Amino acid sequence: MNYNLLKLHMKSLPLLQALFYFSLGLMIATGCRSTQPIQTMKSTAATTFHNVRSFGAKGDGMTEDTAAFQTALDLCATNGGGTVTVPAGAYLIGSIVIGPNTTLQLERGVNLIGSPDIADYPLENVRWEGEFRQGHRALISSDNANNVSIAGPGTISGPPLSLSQLRNPRGPVLIELANGTNVTLTGFSTQYQRLWSIHLLFCKNITARDLVIRTPALSNGDGIDVDSCDGVTIENCDINTGDDAISLKSGRGLAAMLLDRPTQNVLIKNCKLVSSIDAGLGLGTEMSGGIRDVRLENCLISGHQNGIFIKSRDGRGGFIENITFDNLTVSNSPTLVGIDLTTKGIQASDPVPGDVEKWALVKNIRFSHVTVNNVQALVVGTAVSAQRPIDGLTFSDITGTCERGITLANVLNAKFDSINVTGFSGQLFKTNNLQLAP
Repeated sequence: MNYNLLKLHMKSLPLLQALFYFSLGLMIATGCRSTQPIQTMKSTAATTFHNVRSFGAKGDGMTEDTAAFQTALDLCATNGGGTVTVPAGAYLIGSIVIGPNTTLQLERGVNLIGSPDIADYPLENVRWEGEFRQGHRALISSDNANNVSIAGPGTISGPPLSLSQLRNPRGPVLIELANGTNVTLTGFSTQYQRLWSIHLLFCKNITARDLVIRTPALSNGDGIDVDSCDGVTIENCDINTGDDAISLKSGRGLAAMLLDRPTQNVLIKNCKLVSSIDAGLGLGTEMSGGIRDVRLENCLISGHQNGIFIKSRDGRGGFIENITFDNLTVSNSPTLVGIDLTTKGIQASDPVPGDVEKWALVKNIRFSHVTVNNVQALVVGTAVSAQRPIDGLTFSDITGTCERGITLANVLNAKFDSINVTGFSGQLFKTNNLQLAP
């Protein structure tokens, strides 16, 4: 017997065993096709890209590129979806429509400029100031299309004042997306005036992230209007507008109440919200369909009339309930929060009837961990009907400086805990028909 060969064989056993088990495992993982090459699986939903330049867009700021954009968007949607890319340039466009499963990608250096020709914005049925009526289609529009995205870092600039100030019929808003599920708005900037920048209507599962929204100082125009939507996240946005930076709505009048499409399940966090005319966040006045389950947290707020404004009037009906404000800093505002449930807004063409039912039902409003700086009045909330008082209003851990304290009327189940503000004159609390919670 060759003992040297036997020793070599014994030393090789661990290596041979490892090779055997490795081969066995490879055969199992590949369905025992050990003689076949390993295949790389390809996605069956590969993203397609359509560059607007390939469809004739010039991007010179003078040539109207509407047709090129719309052709690219239509082809993208027809082929099952994908991304329409817009490379750097200034693109003069009229109203365009995004189809389902489509992302409009605005690359760095892009500026979409709204055409000054009103003929570029067709008339359609829109919800404006809480009721349906004729209005010009938005610069960027979508209706009944799911999985729609607009992504930056480019900029969208609206049409001129001659169009944005139109009211009968309504002029074109900047972005208007309706009846869609899975809507994503990320990373772009907007410039507009005298009209809404972003209007979201009857949508579900919305994310708005890392947006910079601007309207000129003292130029009426909301930043983001959330209108009868369900499941909304707005985060890391910098919004500085003339009117409400963010406005939560759900229509006005009996028709809107019977439609029963509330704005609900809304999270707004890590945002800077500034208004040079109204409020950082407005709830109402168009709220006949209801607003509920809203959370605003970790935000910096400054408003010209109010930091936060909860507003309605007779004939609205509806409800505002389960609203939570936490970890906020409110600066340079007349109030932390103003509440007017009796006088604000345009009367509906079909007001909600009833001595009690015509008033909004407001309950379970909570403020906690709020710092105020240079605020004139901490809370102003006396315009509340005694026939339908607020039920459940809590202020906890409020610190900072204000000139006047808390003025409230017609509130049930109120709670105040750790109100540690300084600088105010007179009484901290002035109340009428206010009942503390047990």
